Amino acid sequence: MSAVLEVRGLRVLYGKVEALHRADLRVEEGTIVTVIGPNGAGKSTLLGAIMGLLPSSGTAHYAGTDLAGMRTEARVARGLCLVPERRELFGEMTVEDNLRLGAFQRFRRGDANIKSDLVAIYARFPRLDERRAQFAATLSGGERQMLALGRALMAKPRLLLLDEPSLGLAPKIVRDVFRIIADLKRTGVSILLVEQNARAALQVADYGYVLEAGETVIAGSAADLAASPRVIETYLGFSGKAQDR
Repeated sequence: MSAVLEVRGLRVLYGKVEALHRADLRVEEGTIVTVIGPNGAGKSTLLGAIMGLLPSSGTAHYAGTDLAGMRTEARVARGLCLVPERRELFGEMTVEDNLRLGAFQRFRRGDANIKSDLVAIYARFPRLDERRAQFAATLSGGERQMLALGRALMAKPRLLLLDEPSLGLAPKIVRDVFRIIADLKRTGVSILLVEQNARAALQVADYGYVLEAGETVIAGSAADLAASPRVIETYLGFSGKAQDR
């Protein structure tokens, strides 16, 4: 399989503090890859560097193209799309306007399929269809996450970066969100998933990495990581079980 994303020795500094140190990962076309690790490990920093939001050293190739020096807008135009931890919706805009904004780059290119794609998003997220005229600020946490995912999909991404999609959500909603993520894979989009709920992440992923202190320390298939004594002890213990309830 070909790699849609390959990162080698990625390094990010905040002043003199090294937030990311020699991080490596690879995302094969059409797969879900997860990055798990403790708070402060550098997981969100990794996504920010890949999107060009943070200065970094090392190498990152997307669809065979070196991302060095490429502006964030150009990365988005090429099919890289980030759903940030805080969702970053426009609260005073309606659900539908937020979704249409996700297709802004396509609109500028004169893409004629935006309307039909909006219909498809509503079919995938019926709750958003019911609330299309509501302001985003009035939505529940789960609905806001669905809207963030829907807005990202309106950009027609080739690689979707998800930063802590389960953050702040009730367990039932978390299960719904991960079912949606698993279903997205069937559409052909590749997914890089950063997640603290390691148990849920490894259940939907094909491959995984453990990031600790800014460095990739374990890599393997999701099944191998889920069976690893170190991963079980550190990330899949009692606290992991509690998140599933």
